[in-house]
Amino acid sequence: MSKDSTKHTKAPSSTSSQAIDRFKKLQQKEVVIDPIFKAIIAQDTAALSKGITLIESTQQNHIEKAQDLIEMCLPYANNSIRIGITGVPGVGKSTFIEALGNLLLQKGKKVAVLAVDPSSTISHGSILGDKTRMESLVRSSMAFIRPSPSGNSLGGVAQKTRESIILCEAAGYDVIIIETVGVGQSETAVHSMVDFFLLLKLAGAGDELQGIKRGIIEMADALVINKADGDNLIRARKAKNQFRKALHLYPLTQNSWSPEVLTCSAIEGTGIDDIWKMILKYLKITSENGFFEKNRIQQNKFWLLQTIEEQLKNSFYNNPKVKAALDSKIEAVQQHKMTPFAAARYLLGLNK
Repeated sequence: MSKDSTKHTKAPSSTSSQAIDRFKKLQQKEVVIDPIFKAIIAQDTAALSKGITLIESTQQNHIEKAQDLIEMCLPYANNSIRIGITGVPGVGKSTFIEALGNLLLQKGKKVAVLAVDPSSTISHGSILGDKTRMESLVRSSMAFIRPSPSGNSLGGVAQKTRESIILCEAAGYDVIIIETVGVGQSETAVHSMVDFFLLLKLAGAGDELQGIKRGIIEMADALVINKADGDNLIRARKAKNQFRKALHLYPLTQNSWSPEVLTCSAIEGTGIDDIWKMILKYLKITSENGFFEKNRIQQNKFWLLQTIEEQLKNSFYNNPKVKAALDSKIEAVQQHKMTPFAAARYLLGLNK
């Protein structure tokens, strides 16, 4: 390579630092809420995405703006059916959601899917591949799919998912589907933000009876045996009967609803319509007996308390005095010079 060509291709040493500065300035740019809000209630999906990105931001100026946006959208919310779907990895959650979503689109519904991908505890990275897995659903103008990394939030549910529901409802979506990371993490978070909680299961996985995890089953409004097709059809029907018998051992719920067990093949699209009819039956029963509204009120109370706890935790760890003393107290505990309780009491005292 000639000296001339080297001279022309060599980048200035300050290029990367200039790019970083431009990026930081872009992040700190003042966000104007009013046009985003107006576009959201006009059912603009680009504005909805922008609004959810604002909600998920950890920057202080964005957090304040996001809360303003949520308050503005609140009068237009609470008019959808919220469905939580969980199950172990490999059970076919994404395929099932796409099949259910396509059925709802055929019935004239607008469907939003808030799918939470697992975040690596090492790199904190996330694949966010749900848009790839739901190829046909993502192409519809009546559907909105938003994958979010779970981060460190409870049960793999993204910390801001509940606020995102409000924005989706303000944007006119009739059905909000929340896909969780899967059984193994606490499902309490997703259960406390949906109207109907559905647990997907597999037949022949060796857990038809011992795998009835009491906490999960008690939260589930329905169990659905997926992949009931081909050679697996007989096993799926057997699993359905076993789960039905096992559910009789559980006490009656407060909502006067007996959890049902159904089978389906998400990949073939069979049994999906029966599941939707079951959900509608559940909503009719719980609306008539008052449980639906009572449950929404209890969920608001739950999230109020959760938010207070989160704010207190953030306030504690962001306190400069706590930050300065935390490492030394951790080291003292590790070296058995101080008990964890004494160290905690000391640190909490700094936050007064």
